[in-house]
Amino acid sequence: MDHSTHYTEPNHPGYRYWVLVGMVLIAGFSQGMLLPVLAVMLEGAGVSSSWNGLNAAALYIGIILISPFIEKPVRKYGYKPVIIIGLIVMAISLLLFPFWQAFWFWFVLRMVVGIADNLIHFSTQIWISTTSTPANRGRQLAIYGLAFGLGFGFGPMMTRLLEINELLPFILASAASLIAWIFMLFLKNEWPASDFETASQLNTLSRYKKVLKLAWFALLPGFFYGYLEASLHGSYPVYAIRMGLDMNFVTVFLLPGFVFGSLITQLPLGILSDKIGRDKVLIGLIGIGLMLFLCMPLAEEVTWLLFSLFAVAGMTLGSLYSLGIAYLADLVPANLLPTGNVMTAILFALGSMIGPVVGGFLIEAVGDGAIYYSMSVMLVVMLIAGIIFQYQLHLQTKKSSQSTANIES
Repeated sequence: MDHSTHYTEPNHPGYRYWVLVGMVLIAGFSQGMLLPVLAVMLEGAGVSSSWNGLNAAALYIGIILISPFIEKPVRKYGYKPVIIIGLIVMAISLLLFPFWQAFWFWFVLRMVVGIADNLIHFSTQIWISTTSTPANRGRQLAIYGLAFGLGFGFGPMMTRLLEINELLPFILASAASLIAWIFMLFLKNEWPASDFETASQLNTLSRYKKVLKLAWFALLPGFFYGYLEASLHGSYPVYAIRMGLDMNFVTVFLLPGFVFGSLITQLPLGILSDKIGRDKVLIGLIGIGLMLFLCMPLAEEVTWLLFSLFAVAGMTLGSLYSLGIAYLADLVPANLLPTGNVMTAILFALGSMIGPVVGGFLIEAVGDGAIYYSMSVMLVVMLIAGIIFQYQLHLQTKKSSQSTANIES
C-alpha cells in the first residue's frame, strides 16, 4: 500500500496535523499584518503614538475577554466548530477594516480579531497537544511555533501593498482565512479528553488552582514571550529613536533578525526537549537569554555585534512559548490541558499589554539600556522560578519514591 497517498486522506492524523499547522500560520500572518499596517494608516491619519499603541492593545484585550469562555464550547462541541467560527469571524472582520477608518471602529474590530485569533489558537494547541505522543510532542509543537513565527514574520511585509491599494493587505489575509476554512471542512471533529465525572465535580476555579499547583512554571514562558514580543515591536523603535540608532537598521535588520533567529531553532530545540527534558532546555535558554540582554547595552555602538546578539537572542528565546505549552502537556493530565491553555493565552495577552507600558516608563525614567534591563529583570525572575520549580519536583519525586519503598517493604 502507498502510505504517501493514505497520508493525505482527511481522517489521517498526518493530514489533520498539517491542516492545523496551516491554521496557525494564517492566524500569525493576520496578527503580524494588522500591527504595522494599521499603525501606518493611523499615523497617516494623524493619530498620536500613545493612542496608536492603545489601538494595538485591543487585539490582546479581545484575547483576554474570550479566554475564560472558550473551554466550555470546545468541550461541548469539539475543536472543529470552534476553529470554523474563528476563521469566519476573522475573515469578515479583516474585510471590514478599510471601509470605515474610524479609531473606535478599528478598536472594536481589533478586539473581535483577538477573539477569533484565540478561538483558532486555543483549539489547534489543544488538538495537537492531546493527539501527539510525549516522545514527539516537542517536535510537533515546535513546528506549530515555527508556523506562527513564519506567518507573523511575513505579515509586516504587507505594509508595502498599501502604496498600491489600502484594501490589498486585508483582502489577502481574509482570503487566506477562507482557504483555511475550506480545508477545515474535510477534517473529522474530535473532542478533548475529559473525565466527565471530574469535570462536573470541579468548577472552573478549582481547575485553575489544580493547573497552578501542578504546572505553574510551565505557564510563565507564555507571559514572558508576550512581554518580550510586544516590547521589541512596540517599545524598541521608540527607544531606538531616543538613543539615535539608525531606524532602517532597526526595522530592516535588528527586529527581523530576532524573528528569523527564532524560526531557525524552533524545531531543533523542540527535538532536544523531547530527548533531554523540557525543564532543562527552558532553564538553559532563559540563562543564555539573560546573558545576551545584559551584553546588549555594551554592544549598541557596534551594529554588527548588536545584530548578532539580537539574532542569537531570537534563537534562544523565540521557542519559549511552544516549549512552555509542550511542558504544560507533560505536567498536567489531558482533561486539565484545555484549562492550562486558557491560562497560557491570558498570561500571553497580559504580558503583551504590560511589556510596552513598562518599556515606555523605563525609556523615560532610565534612558540608556532601558529595554535591555526590562528584559533582564524578567529573565532573572523566570530563572529563579525555574530553579524553585525544579526543586519542588525533585522533592515530590523523592517523597513518592519513599512512599513506594515503604509500601513494598
